[in-house]
Formats: sequence, C-alpha cells, structure tokens
Amino acid sequence: MTVDTQQEVEERVHWLPMIAAISSISVVGIAIGLGMPLLSVILETRGHSASMIGFNTAVAGFASIAGAPLATPLAMRFGVAWTMLAMIATGVLAFVGFHFAPDFWMWFPLRILLHIALTVLFILSEFWISTSAPPHRRGLVLGIYATVLSLGFAAGPWLFAHLGSTGFLPFGVIMALVTLAAIPVLAARNESPTIVSNGETSNFLRYIWLVPTATAAVLVFGAVETGGFALFPIYGSRIGYSEADAALLLTMIGLGNVLLQIPLGMISDRVSDRRYLLLACATIGLAGTIFMPHFAQNWHLMAALLFVWGGVVAAMYTIGLAHLGSQLSGHELASANAAFVLCYGVGMVLGPQAIGIGMDVFGPSGFGWALGMFFAFYIALVGARLVRKIL
Repeated sequence: MTVDTQQEVEERVHWLPMIAAISSISVVGIAIGLGMPLLSVILETRGHSASMIGFNTAVAGFASIAGAPLATPLAMRFGVAWTMLAMIATGVLAFVGFHFAPDFWMWFPLRILLHIALTVLFILSEFWISTSAPPHRRGLVLGIYATVLSLGFAAGPWLFAHLGSTGFLPFGVIMALVTLAAIPVLAARNESPTIVSNGETSNFLRYIWLVPTATAAVLVFGAVETGGFALFPIYGSRIGYSEADAALLLTMIGLGNVLLQIPLGMISDRVSDRRYLLLACATIGLAGTIFMPHFAQNWHLMAALLFVWGGVVAAMYTIGLAHLGSQLSGHELASANAAFVLCYGVGMVLGPQAIGIGMDVFGPSGFGWALGMFFAFYIALVGARLVRKIL
C-alpha cells in the first residue's frame, strides 16, 4: 500500500460502524426520552412523593459515575461491539423489570443496573464514533451524532404522550426500540475498534486531568443541562411565565441544541485549537445567563436568546468530545471517554443542587447566578491553560 493510499484510507469516514454506533445510541435515546417520564408518572400514581421520585431518579447520576470505569475493561475483555450488545440486553431487562417490580425499593437496584448499562453504552458508542471519523471531519461527525441523539430524546416524550403510562404497552415499545438498537451494532461487529492495553496501571481518574479542557466542558454541560432543565419551569413561573410559556421556552433550548450542533461541529473542524472555540461557547453561555433577566419581559426575545444559548452550550459537549478525540487514541481514548462520561455524571449531581440552593438563597436571580458560576469556572480554567501555552 502506497503512502498516498494509506493516507486516503485514514482520511475516509468509516460509514458502516459510524452509522451503527449513531443509530443504536439514538434509538436508545428515544427509549430514555419515553422511559424517564413514564417511570416518574407510574411512581406518582402509586402515591410516592415528589422528593422520593426525585431521589430515585437522582440514582442515575451516581450510577453513571459508578459505571464509567467499567467500560474500558469490559471492552478490552469482550470487544466493543459485544459489550455494547450485552449492555443493550441488560438495559432491556432492567427496564421491563420496572413493570413487574411491585415494591418501591426494587426500583433502586433496577435504576442502578439500567444506568450503568446506558453509561457503558454511551462511552463505547462515542469511542467507536471518534475512531471511525477522520480528524478533519471529527467535529462534523460528532455534530451529526449530537443532533440525531437530541432528536431521539425529543421523540421520546412525543411517544409517551400517545402511549400513556398504563399497562405493558409503553414498556413493550421500549423493549422493541432498544432491541432494534442491537441490529446495526450486530451488523458492524466486525468493524468495531479493538482496545489494546498499553501496559499502564495508572489510576482511571488521571484521564480527567489529562485533557481537562474537555472533561471540564462536559461537567459544566451536565450541570447546566440537568439543573437548568429541571428547574427552569420553576424559574419561569417565578418571573411571571405560565406553565405553557415556560415549557415552550424549554422547547426553544431543545431546538437550538438540535439545529446548531452540525454547524458548530463543522466550525470546530476548521479551528486549529478547539480550546478557543470551547472558551467562546462558555463566554456566550455566561453572557446568556446575564441577559436572561433583562429579556424576561419579552417572551420572543427570551425565546431567541434561549435558542442560541441552548445550542451553543450544548456544543460544549460536542466540541469537548471532538477535542478529546484529537488529543488521544486507542486505549487512552477509550479510558478518556469513560472519564468524560463520568464528569457528565458529576455535573448531573452538582447542577440541580447548586441551582436549587441558588434560587433558595437569592430568589429567581439565583438561577442565573448559579449557572453563571459554572461558566465562570470554565472560562477561568481554559483561560489559564491558554495563557500558559502562550507564555
């Protein structure tokens, strides 16, 4: 094979494995979007309090933190594709288990099992996508991934509205969808990447500090997305919006997330150092939180602001993942992907707590203050690293 031919092969997008990873995880996204409200509604109809439902849901964040270190060792032992197939089967069994679990305490181990499986699935899917995309198109490919995944999450609630929460039907639909997710993975199993140990026995957590610009980006995104989405309806009602208007504003954030990931991913492919783009995203995120109170009196201005803000902030995940893939490869990339998802889980835990405390202490303005704190932290981190590079 000539040098030119080898370079051409390396620069080609490996479409079959990429489509397999994206389609499988996106179908799972639909199942999550359908399943999360389904479980909450079922618990409420059984008479459980909102705090207990929230406590059971919060287990997902801790399960993600616990599951992240398992992804690389499992994939090294059994292969990426076979591990993903095993996690899909585990997720199906755990979810169907909720329907047959009569006691509330049973939902905790089922929730833990479900989210460990989902965490490993997400880590290995993103690793597979990163290794299938050539460096000059990684941002575009991950932008497509983020867009399709967002559409999957959005389709879940729509399905829930049509299926309802009674009987086995919604569980059967989830079972069918997640089983479908196994088909493309099975088809592309021979093209799944191989993770070979580099012989190091260093602590898994070191990958958090290896590319901190990427891992901190996803921590901030996890905190802002989880906390912001959970508490925005409360913030909206406290500043005078109706429940319907606040819900529509949340929809605008989701639309920005869907429509801006591919363009921002393409821009990231044309930037020599993605840290500057991540810094710009965090700066826009901070500016958005500052302007929110000033735009609150005009719904249309607020909607436009949240559309841009939601898309740019979500790009911190996409661009952070692309930056991670540009810095590492092989075993290190797989472990770093696990650290990446672990940091997202940490953000899921920190975000709702920080924003809730901020609103309790400072009133509605505490919503923006808490969000701004996460962006300011990230801006300081990236700024310091860029200054060190220049000096």
